[in-house]
Amino acid sequence: MDATQVIIRPIVSEKSFVLAEAGRYTFRVHPDAHKTQIRQAVEELFDVGVVKVHTANVRGKPKRRGFSVGTRRSWKKAIVTVREGERIPIFQSLELT
Repeated sequence: MDATQVIIRPIVSEKSFVLAEAGRYTFRVHPDAHKTQIRQAVEELFDVGVVKVHTANVRGKPKRRGFSVGTRRSWKKAIVTVREGERIPIFQSLELT
């Protein structure tokens, strides 16, 4: 898998910005990607050193509209810790006000 296929997009939320201040960045990743692939992809795309990678499978929530019942898609999340003093520029340009 290519690095651009492993990292799908950054997760933009209040919790992810609090983690970003501590050097931990949150991404939506390919469901079949493992921690080593995620580490290599982040290091290649953002030119930072990765210390830790935590992954979590997020289950889709059940949803209903009238009689139709279904679920949202399940997806995989990765929380990546970078070396002390290094930053990922995507999260620096976005600030909560």
